[in-house]
Amino acid sequence: MTRQRERYFELYEDDFGLSALTGRPASATAPDVVRALECAAEMAADCEGEGAVELGTDIRCLLDSGLPDGTLRAAWPAATHERFDPADFGMDLRTWLTRLADLYPARRRKRRQVYWPERPHPALAEEEVREAVITEIRVATSLPATVPEALEDIAREADGDLGFRLLLRILKAWTVPVAKEQYDRLMELDTKLDYPGPLVYDGLDIQWPPIDPTRPDRSGDFGFSALAERFSGYRGEPTAREGLACGAAADDSAETPGTAAAMLFEDASRLLNSPLSADTLSTLWLTVSGRGLDIDQLGIDGRDWLRLVAEVSEERLRDVAPSYTPAVGPVRTALTQPVLAAIGEATPDLATRTVSAHRLGIPGAAAVDALREVVAYADPDLGYRLFLRLLNVLSVPLTMTRYAGYRVLGEQFGYGADHVPDAVEHPDPPHVTHPTHHPVQTPLTMDCDLSGLPDAPERPPAQAGGDSLRRPHPSRVERAARQDAAAAHRRGGREAARPGRCHRPRRGA
Repeated sequence: MTRQRERYFELYEDDFGLSALTGRPASATAPDVVRALECAAEMAADCEGEGAVELGTDIRCLLDSGLPDGTLRAAWPAATHERFDPADFGMDLRTWLTRLADLYPARRRKRRQVYWPERPHPALAEEEVREAVITEIRVATSLPATVPEALEDIAREADGDLGFRLLLRILKAWTVPVAKEQYDRLMELDTKLDYPGPLVYDGLDIQWPPIDPTRPDRSGDFGFSALAERFSGYRGEPTAREGLACGAAADDSAETPGTAAAMLFEDASRLLNSPLSADTLSTLWLTVSGRGLDIDQLGIDGRDWLRLVAEVSEERLRDVAPSYTPAVGPVRTALTQPVLAAIGEATPDLATRTVSAHRLGIPGAAAVDALREVVAYADPDLGYRLFLRLLNVLSVPLTMTRYAGYRVLGEQFGYGADHVPDAVEHPDPPHVTHPTHHPVQTPLTMDCDLSGLPDAPERPPAQAGGDSLRRPHPSRVERAARQDAAAAHRRGGREAARPGRCHRPRRGA
C-alpha cells in the first residue's frame, strides 16, 4: 500500500502516525499494553481525529509489505527506546500491529476545503523518497545494531515516508549526533514532503557550528529590518519587550540557535555607533515599521529604543549561547554607491507617499533622508534591507527590470533566495493576467488503490506546526499565511496565540 500525500504541515504540529506512536512509549516508563493502547488512542485523536488516518496508513504499509518479523523487531524497540516490547505481553510485533490495524483501519481523507490559493503539490516520486531516506540511514552513525538494515528494508519495501519518520524518531530516542550538513538534507526532505518543521528539529541532537552573523544560512530577512516587519501593525499585545524577545529568538531552522539575536545586536550596534541623531533614528524605525510601535508617542527616542533592542538581544545570547561574545564586524562599503543609486531611483515613488497616512503620517521624503544616512554613515547592507522594507510599507509598484536589479544587489550582499522576493511586492511579468477564480489543487495521490476503504470524516486543516524559537523551514512565508488563514477561519476570525510560540505582534481582529 502506498500513501496519499497531504500537506501535513497544515494538519500537524509535529510528528504523526506510527512514528509518533513509538515516541509516546519512549517518553513513558515501561508502559503496559493498556497504557500503550491509550497512547494509540491519544495519537489517533490528534488534530481533531485526523491522526487516525496516518496511523492506519502507516500500520497497513508495514503489514502489507511482507517484511519478516525480525525486521519489525529490530526497528520497533529502537524507536520506542526499548520502553515497550509487545513480546513481554505475549504478542509478536505483527500481532500487535494487527491489533492496532483493527482499531485504526486505513482510510482515505476526503478532499479538504481550501481557504487560500495553492501551489500545485510538489511532484515527488516514491522512489525518490526511498532513495533519499536510505542515503540518510547510511550516513547516520551510532545507531543500535541491526537498526540501519531494518530501516532500509522499511523504506524500500514498505514506505519511504514512514522510514524517514522512524529514522528521525530513532535518532532522537538514542540522542544520535547529527552533523549540520545532514540536518540540512533532512530539512530539505522534510520540506519536499510538506512536513511540519518541528518533526525534524525538535529533539534532534544537531551539531551546530559556532554563531557567525556573516554566514547567511537563512533564506529570508534578518536583523533590524526583520524586527521592523515583525512589529508592523503592532497594537501593544504582547508588550514591546516581549515582542523584542520574540524577534531576538526568531532563529531560522537552518541557523545555530542565537544567530537571530547576534544579527539583531549587530544592526542595533551599528546604528548606535553611527552619528545619526535620535530624531533620525526615530523616523527610521517609525517608517520602516509602518508606525508599528509609536516610540515617539511613548516618549522613547530612537537611541533609547536601539539600546533596548541590543539589551534584549544580549539577554537571548546569554541564555542560548553563553560562550558567544557579541561583536560588530567591519562594514562592507563596496556596495554603498549601488544602494544609494537604488534609493535615488526609487525616490520619486517614495517621496510622494506618506507612511501611516491615516494616523500621524510621516512624509516618505523624511524616510528617504533617514535611509541615505544609514547607508552613508552606518551600514549599506542594513540600509538596503531597510529600503526594501520601506518599499513594502509604502506599496511601491516595481517594474520587472527594477525588481531584477534588486535581486541582483541582494545576491551581492549574500542574502538568501527568499529575501528580496518576500520583502517587496512582486511585479507582474508582461502579458500575464490573473484569473478571477483560483483552481483548487487536489492532494497528489501516489500509485495506490484506496478504493473500498472507508472515508475519513471531512475536517478543515488543524493548526499547523512551529515552536517558540525556530521558524519553519523554506516556504515558511507561504505556509505561515496558509496556517494563519485556516486558524483564523476556525476561530471565527479571532487571533489566538499558539501554545509555546512567539508571534509577530499584529493588530487585533
